[in-house]
Amino acid sequence: MTKVSLKISVAIASLTAAMPTFAQQAEETQGGIQDIVVTAQRRDESVQDVPIAISAFSAEQLETQGINNTFQLGQYIPNLFALNNTGLGSANGYYLRGLGNTESIATFDPPVGTYVDDIYLSRQNANNLSLLDVERVEVLRGPQGTLFGRNTTGGAINVILREPGRESGGFAEAGYGRFGKQLVRGSIDLPIDESFLVKLSGFSENDRGYVRNVTTGDRLNDSDAWGLRLGIKVTSGDKFSWKGSAARLVNNGENILNFLCNPANPADCNGRFATSGLVEAKTLTNSAFAPLVITGRKANFGQGNRTQNTLVTSNFEFELSDSVKVNLISGFVSLDQQFALDFFDGRGGPNSAAPNPAVRGFTRGGFAITNDGQNDQFTQEVKLGGTLGPLDFQGGFFYINERNTTDFADVFSISPTFALRLADRVLRNTAKAYAGYFQGDYNISDQLKLTAGIRYTDETKTFRVNDNVASCNDGTIEATCLDNSRLIAGNGVAIPTKQTAKIWTPRFALNYKPNDDTLYFISVTRGFKSGGWNARGTNASQLLPFDPEKVWSYEAGVKADLFDKRVRANLTVYYQDTSALQTPSALVAANGSITFITRNFADYENKGAELELTFQPVDNLNLYFNMGYQDDKYKIDRNAPATDRFGIQSVTAQQAACRLQRAANQIPAAPNTSPMGQPVNNAPACGAGIVTSDGRIATPVRTPKISLAIGGSYKAPLGDTGLTLTPSINASYAAKSQTGTNNLTIFSGAVTGVNGTFPANPFGGDFITGSLSKAHWLVNAGLALKDEDGGWTVSVDCSNCFSETYVQSSLSNYSYYNRPMEWTVRVKRKF
Repeated sequence: MTKVSLKISVAIASLTAAMPTFAQQAEETQGGIQDIVVTAQRRDESVQDVPIAISAFSAEQLETQGINNTFQLGQYIPNLFALNNTGLGSANGYYLRGLGNTESIATFDPPVGTYVDDIYLSRQNANNLSLLDVERVEVLRGPQGTLFGRNTTGGAINVILREPGRESGGFAEAGYGRFGKQLVRGSIDLPIDESFLVKLSGFSENDRGYVRNVTTGDRLNDSDAWGLRLGIKVTSGDKFSWKGSAARLVNNGENILNFLCNPANPADCNGRFATSGLVEAKTLTNSAFAPLVITGRKANFGQGNRTQNTLVTSNFEFELSDSVKVNLISGFVSLDQQFALDFFDGRGGPNSAAPNPAVRGFTRGGFAITNDGQNDQFTQEVKLGGTLGPLDFQGGFFYINERNTTDFADVFSISPTFALRLADRVLRNTAKAYAGYFQGDYNISDQLKLTAGIRYTDETKTFRVNDNVASCNDGTIEATCLDNSRLIAGNGVAIPTKQTAKIWTPRFALNYKPNDDTLYFISVTRGFKSGGWNARGTNASQLLPFDPEKVWSYEAGVKADLFDKRVRANLTVYYQDTSALQTPSALVAANGSITFITRNFADYENKGAELELTFQPVDNLNLYFNMGYQDDKYKIDRNAPATDRFGIQSVTAQQAACRLQRAANQIPAAPNTSPMGQPVNNAPACGAGIVTSDGRIATPVRTPKISLAIGGSYKAPLGDTGLTLTPSINASYAAKSQTGTNNLTIFSGAVTGVNGTFPANPFGGDFITGSLSKAHWLVNAGLALKDEDGGWTVSVDCSNCFSETYVQSSLSNYSYYNRPMEWTVRVKRKF
């Protein structure tokens, strides 16, 4: 435990020990902080009674704070950071307590699980969900391996949709905003009778995009999306109920590389700019990649991202007795995704000789990936829960079957007339897992509770790749073909096409509740994230497997309601020990294209604290202050062999090689200078993996030491008019951090090496492009006028109100910036 977190813990514990007597003597008030019922332990409980670090938002809080989608949660929750994947505005990469993943291809699993009504969404390709007609959102921090299972080493985001109502009614909303944004949302409850309830919900939003492509004239990074949902609830007496829903969600959001100033006219910094020559279109009449032979539908994709998600859920609930019930929970998810994305803005990548590469406008893009994917998933859970004497319990069986097909090609342009087809292949992978789990809470006394749980998971994954190139399908599989028969590592070892994992993930906790307003807890929890394959490799030797990621988390916390629920103080301190951390990275290959690689480079340690303070000093005034603190590092095995079983250099050996290269005055991020594009003395061991340009072990990504979220709202009655005016403001802060695993950033200032003198360097100076993300504040604000009697609301809100810019992601030395300031005016009517 750090000194900072220990001081905070002692201060809050002292405060909570002293305050309950005063709070019990306080005069009864009508107000108080809202109590939210959550299902973090797979049963209904008050959020203040759950011995888990959890942030929960009711529907009213989401509306007041202007949280319209799951991406925005990252601005409010301690130690949670949300980013869109490079290129994909539909895909959220979450980093929670330092564990996250920016890969969307199906051989990778996210360590922060997303759930909708208890149904796990295995793919993060379209997990940027619009929060329409939700009951609440729960964010569980830390591993949830016992009750939620695999792929929750960082935590879980649980979205609970509103059930159909027993009375007819609903709402309709329309809005208009910056960049031509048009928004329509609505929901209606249509009860057939008391035992058969129906809900219809839908939304549509589109805009013209905030990026102007000065080469093609297209508008990029629009956030077009729509969705429809049918929800049904059927009850029969007190013993049986069924809830089901079917939803169709389309999200065509993009996060295409763009710049704060026009690369074709650097003096023009009024807006966001791109210069790619790859035109935007769902499909093109003629392939943008011709004369290269690209197979399938993806050959005719234009620049953009399109996802279509079908989600079907079913939950049968039976009461076996007054205290025991069983749930049969089924889910089906089908996701289609098509995209063509230029990751190099129609030109080459930055390096020390050309930190701002010349605008070329290559019509095939600079480095482009065109992708046609289909992902199908079925889950079935049988859950038994209830109370037997002093024991509260949850247990059951879980099954998942996932099948994915990804047809994708990589294209790298050398000139306006010449490009390389680096690879064109179909990837098929499956995941099947069975799990049994049980957790019991034994009430030793009215104040003391012991929790013990265990989950056993048996998982099997398979992997198959087939090359689309014609010469690889004429009966002879060439050595250069991407095919299972050619999966051989560089050292001659066969690459496995099947992985299995059999693992126990326990949880232990002790809860002490001295009174109704205070809870102390300590816990130990284990979680794991599945292994996979480095499927983005462009030759067979790169399609290497990586091992499962495993974590132990040790936590202590206090939750307290003070001053008759006018103050809420929740504090958690933790130590998290992760083994075999899965670390995705991207390198510049010898020919200038991108090489993607993911390995278990190191173990990982993170210790920190999370503080959430909520205040309601008077009725209608709600204030909050949230803080996250992290102190993390990679842990390297200094006794590891020089290479692993597939001939990949260990981090220790790579670091030693980098230091030798630097001692010889070789410069990382130097350009390729030979006619064939081979590197010449450019320190290839430096600025790669988790080794920095100067030979240090890198700082872990997206873990600023300090993060803050501060804000509040006040609901002010306007005399006797029946109207209320509610202003709100929310500000978030993050200290500086890194976004690239190798921490590589290109700075101003000439540097001289054995290969010449370059105008920029990877060691220090003024920022030009790359991994470094500066400390920053983001401010969101809103103003809502409500007619309490008639149900009308007119509101205006802005996000990133002061147009703060910071690096959110980086890829091969290019920086991806956050979204600019946006505003929206809305009119809503409840009926």
